[in-house]
Amino acid sequence: MKYKKIGDILILDNKYQNEDFEELAKKHNVKTIMKINHIQGTKREPVYQILYGSETETINKENGCLFKLDLAKVMWSKGNNNERLRIAKLVRDGETVIDMFAGIGYFSIPIGVHAKAKEVISIEINPNSYAFLCENIKLNKLDNITPVLGDCMVETLKYKADRIIMGYVKTTHHYLKVAIDSLNEGGILHYHETVPEKLMETRPIERIISQANGREVELLKINKIKKYAPGVEHVVIDARID
Repeated sequence: MKYKKIGDILILDNKYQNEDFEELAKKHNVKTIMKINHIQGTKREPVYQILYGSETETINKENGCLFKLDLAKVMWSKGNNNERLRIAKLVRDGETVIDMFAGIGYFSIPIGVHAKAKEVISIEINPNSYAFLCENIKLNKLDNITPVLGDCMVETLKYKADRIIMGYVKTTHHYLKVAIDSLNEGGILHYHETVPEKLMETRPIERIISQANGREVELLKINKIKKYAPGVEHVVIDARID
């Protein structure tokens, strides 16, 4: 049986059998045990079961950051923790950053804590996630993050940035033109894609180039995050757009 501990809540995978949940809760010092069946829709809402306990709100500590969240209302991807810190360390002093799919602050909060960006514009479409984003900005005592409630397809174009984070999967390529149009010359794009392994070296960068409207695209890095499904990888493309 595999599990993830998020704050004081335990998330089990689908392979648990006849578990003594009360004993399991004591062993791992948690108040609630849940199973997340899947994440649905553009608002990234969890479909879940509560196996033990009742409280689904918690505070998770990661990479020196605090994240308040309700696992019955918003998603949390523990497998992306290294990527969240990697991006924060890449941000240069004085940059303006757009986080197009901010959620509860998965990337924005680490940038606020570990970097010296001029401003992080954090866009989120899910009102529940947005509310926790606002709470997490206060919880981490940050003053350079601007939360925006709305559709990033519309809101992104209201700003210009030196760096844009596209932390979303499956249909992220639909948002590429908007992201590139909002990126300053020489800006950096962090584009997430779920891609068949055999296309990993070609399809993501080809999609970026196809939406760049003639601007020069330089591939900086292909970073493998995790296996998304059999034969499918979740990757992040770092690209400079001139």
